Amino acid sequence: MPTKGPARSLRVADQIQRELAEIIRTELKDPRVAMITLTGVEVTTDYSHAKVFYTLMGSAEQRADTETGLKQASGFLRSQIARRIKLHSIPQLHFVYDSSVERGFELSRLIDAAVADSKEPRD
Repeated sequence: MPTKGPARSLRVADQIQRELAEIIRTELKDPRVAMITLTGVEVTTDYSHAKVFYTLMGSAEQRADTETGLKQASGFLRSQIARRIKLHSIPQLHFVYDSSVERGFELSRLIDAAVADSKEPRD
């Protein structure tokens, strides 16, 4: 009896993330999508939709260009996933910018600044 549920959803999400990363790196020729990192994938229980979280270092304008590029490439990416993963239905891909890495850098910078301030001699 095949297993379903959360464990299978996680395996499918991980497989989609690995395959997408490889496809973007090797087959997608859009320069707007060149320097992204996929940080996670969440699939719905019926595998009809997948949220693909990504991050990149760059300006708001570069993020907007990348988002446009990903939306335009989503059909191609979905068809390539269909060739590589055997699922009853291939999920629609929804790309979501993941700002957690950016927030992490900002928090680290603030902590470093606070530590440097605390080491300064006080009069």
